[in-house]
Amino acid sequence: MTRGRGGACGALATTTNRATRSVADRLSFIVAIRDFVDRVANSSPARLALIVFALVILAFTLVLGLPMSAADGKATAFHDALFTAASAVCVTGLTTVSTALHWSFFGQLVILIGIFVGGLGILTLASLMSLMVSKRLGVRGKLIAQEAMNAGRLGEVGTLLRIVITTSVAVELILALVLAPRFLILGETLPQAIWHAAFYSISAFNNAGFTPHSDGVVPYESDLWVLIPLMVGGFIGSLGFPVMMVLLTARHHVRRWTLHAKLTVQVSLMLLAAGAILWGAFEWTNPATIGGMSVGDKITHSIFASVMTRSLGFNLVNMDSMHSSTMLLTDALMFVGGGSASTAGGIKVTTLAVMFLAIVAEGRGDNDVKVYGRTIPQGTMRVAISVIVMGATFVMVATGLLLAISGQSLDRVLFETISAFATVGLSTGLSGELPPSGVYVLAAMMFFGRVGSITLAAALALRQRRQLYHYPEERPIIG
Repeated sequence: MTRGRGGACGALATTTNRATRSVADRLSFIVAIRDFVDRVANSSPARLALIVFALVILAFTLVLGLPMSAADGKATAFHDALFTAASAVCVTGLTTVSTALHWSFFGQLVILIGIFVGGLGILTLASLMSLMVSKRLGVRGKLIAQEAMNAGRLGEVGTLLRIVITTSVAVELILALVLAPRFLILGETLPQAIWHAAFYSISAFNNAGFTPHSDGVVPYESDLWVLIPLMVGGFIGSLGFPVMMVLLTARHHVRRWTLHAKLTVQVSLMLLAAGAILWGAFEWTNPATIGGMSVGDKITHSIFASVMTRSLGFNLVNMDSMHSSTMLLTDALMFVGGGSASTAGGIKVTTLAVMFLAIVAEGRGDNDVKVYGRTIPQGTMRVAISVIVMGATFVMVATGLLLAISGQSLDRVLFETISAFATVGLSTGLSGELPPSGVYVLAAMMFFGRVGSITLAAALALRQRRQLYHYPEERPIIG
């Protein structure tokens, strides 16, 4: 009996030791991850941002590939799941399969979560991951987050990260409360109205362009109760979190606004007005789009189209039916996109503003680029040039690849490529016609468009190296 009790005690001790080793192994694994994240965050926050975004897209791809995510209960092809995950997390809206018909309620919910997570932004996600895992952001990590969100002091970064999340939730909740009663009036059940209102509000604010209806927002083309909240939500989201924070604190006192906020709001309004006027003028007599509508509906469509091309991505007309001049205008507006550190894509409106101001200063013969009583540093102009050249290079390479893969016309391929890079989501239908190789190219464009410009600009802005000497200056001939 004594030996039996000893054997039982020995077995219990062995089990306890195994459990202890298992817990220790898990703790060591967690510590290793924490140390890795902390090391990357402090040495290269941009690299951490890329890793985090890629892992998030991969995670959503695996979930969307499950049979339960599809309406027919079958596993979705990897390239379709990857494309949808990238489109959701990169808040684009391009699809290879119908969001309403292909995906189950669970799949649509996963897409909606992906849109919300991706709308927070790559730098925000990287900063949050570093905070959660490492319990601290690190000086260099705070610097890149400070640059992304225009924080005044490093100590404000954690607070501003929380403001980003609370602001997103608050705006999306308000939009949903406005839209839900309209869907009820239109005959939807209460659960349907709540679901559709929540989906549209999150999709609109995050400039994603996904719709839970198979025919999109076309049935509401004359319903201002639906169209106006979508436009307002998309426009607010495209301004960016730094601008929203300035507006919350300084409100209508323009003198207290930062230079970034002034440029973003001013250029956004200018592009909105110019886009609406030009789009309406080009399509005014086109019977395939708005030619047969009343004057009021034509104006509504023109304003809606101008907002949508800035990154939101909902459409009321067939993109293939637009005139070539309108497609070129749309390409230009999509390429510019919205504000920095926003849910919109593109090269950003401040990049365009800085380059325009530099051209004006050069034309006037001024040594400094000045606006609103401030001088824009030379380093900022170098960053703007880098972002524009990088974006144009991405678009050119991807367009060449898709031309070779699809054999389609240049206008359709260029339109789809810019829409993917600028994370807009407007489509001529090419995404659904491409083979898997073309789908992967567009998925890469969405990733680079959402990640590349922001991360590269922040990295260049923070990259400083002391030089103990300067070479003699010599100016090459330009132009």
